[in-house]
This record gives sequence, C-alpha cells and structure tokens, in this order.
Amino acid sequence: MLVLVAPGQGAQTPGFLTPWLELPGAAERVAGWSDAIGLDLAHYGTKADADEIRDTAVAQPLLVAAGLLSAAALGPRTAFGAVSGHSVGEITAAAYAGVLTEDEALSFVRTRGLGMAEAAAVTETGMAAVLGGDQDVVVAHLEKLGLTPANINGAGQIVAAGTAEQIAALEADKPEGSMKVVALKVAGAFHTHHMAPAVATLEEAARALSPADPALKYVSNKDGQVVTSGADVVARLVGQVANPVRWDLCMETFAASGVTGLIELSPGGTLQGLARRALKGVPNVALKTPDDLDKAAALIAEQSA
Repeated sequence: MLVLVAPGQGAQTPGFLTPWLELPGAAERVAGWSDAIGLDLAHYGTKADADEIRDTAVAQPLLVAAGLLSAAALGPRTAFGAVSGHSVGEITAAAYAGVLTEDEALSFVRTRGLGMAEAAAVTETGMAAVLGGDQDVVVAHLEKLGLTPANINGAGQIVAAGTAEQIAALEADKPEGSMKVVALKVAGAFHTHHMAPAVATLEEAARALSPADPALKYVSNKDGQVVTSGADVVARLVGQVANPVRWDLCMETFAASGVTGLIELSPGGTLQGLARRALKGVPNVALKTPDDLDKAAALIAEQSA
C-alpha cells in the first residue's frame, strides 16, 4: 500500500514554490486560487522572506497550494491506498481524497489561517520540538511546565506549545533523556486551548462546505483512525486546531495497514524524516522540488508492478 502524506507548518522556506510554478498550468492555477482567497500566493511562495511566510495566515494557504500542485503532478490518485496530513496538511489530504474541492480547500484554509493568526495575537505563544527521550517522561515534564504536547509525532519527537515564557523555561530545562529542544518556525501555540477562538470561526466556515465521502483511505491525525464519512472529516478539521496532532498514531495505522511506500507532498522532508525512523525499511520520497517527481514516479511504478 502506497501512502500519500502532506506536511504542516514549519515546512515552508523562502522561494520554495518557485520551481513548482514552472510546471504546465501551475502558474494559472495559483493565480486563480490567489484571486479567490485574496492572497498573492505566487508572491509569497517566490519572493517573500522567512518572516513573511512564518505568518500563519500566509503559511497555511501557501502549504495547501503547494501540496495540491505537487499532488496533481503525481498523476491519478488510484496509485495510492491511503492519504493523511499533518496539521494543516489534513486540508490538502481532504482535497486529494475528494472530500473537498480544491476551491473549498483553499477558501477553508484561508479562513483557518486568519482565525488562528487572530487567536495567536492574543498572547505571545510558540512551539518547540523536543527530540529524544521517553514519551511518558517528556509529556509529564511538559505538563509540569504548563505546556501542551501539541504534536506527538513518533520517532522520538514531541512538539510542545505554550506561552513564550513556558517555551523559554523548556529550553532552559529540557526533559530528562531528551537530546535537544528546537524552536519551530510557527507563529503561535497551535493545537492547544490558545486556538479555541478559531474553532468557532471554522464551525461557521464549515457550514458552507458540501463534503463528499473520501475516495480512498483517509487517516485522521486526531487519533490515527480511518474516517469514511466526509462530514466526519470536516468536523475533525474544525476541531483539530485546538487539539493535539497524533502523527505517531497515523504511522501506526500505516504500518498496521501494510504500508509498502510513502510519498510526501511539497514542501517535503519533515514527514519523510519521521517515516524513516518509525517505518524502517519502507521506501519513501519527499517532493522538495519537481526534480523529485521522477523518483516518485519510479516508486509508484514499483508499487504497482
């Protein structure tokens, strides 16, 4: 079973969209999405600096646009047995699975980004990855500091979220057995109670959607479960902004389902790294630039042989 995965915030880097816009029809698609959501995606994906694309209201639509462009370049979705996304990547996954149209996905993620940016502006908050250590020990330490284990990613990585002061305390006092604490390029404490105001915003936006049931196995990052109802997928997309991401459980589901290959959409690399450690021996490709499409095509051909 070949799995397609979409990354979340922090994966973006200045100029990463540039080579993807050179694909046939890509610039026109991005221009249409930009007009529809009132955000110049091409500018932010090619010319903006790191601080500009760190803004969650910009980063989220940019990541979904990049994911959809790279997914389209892979060919028919029948090559894949399952799809999943990390944080905002779940919107990309929902569009790929046919739950949302591309236009619905871009409109929804624009609302999500704006709502989460507004919630993040209330208090200075952030996120940091804790690398290494026993999961129970790390989680207990985070809770002692008042932090939330917002992303439990598996493969020895847990992302903590909370106020700037709490993150600073973590950097000064890392959990026993962990190797290091790395601050992330995000603009708030996502997937925590700090994002509760954005949930109400998304509940309203969700009423305008007409979700279809997933056309392939959709693995939710809420709990690693396979979701078969489009309405349930959307409900999870709404709630997940204030709930932890359990990517570790997604990878457990991949393994239990017999995963034999994994491809990560643009801007790839983060989820590939986790898969290499948690799904040892499973071939994988990260779509960092269009130059990686040949490797992805070879893996798809190998899987379907």
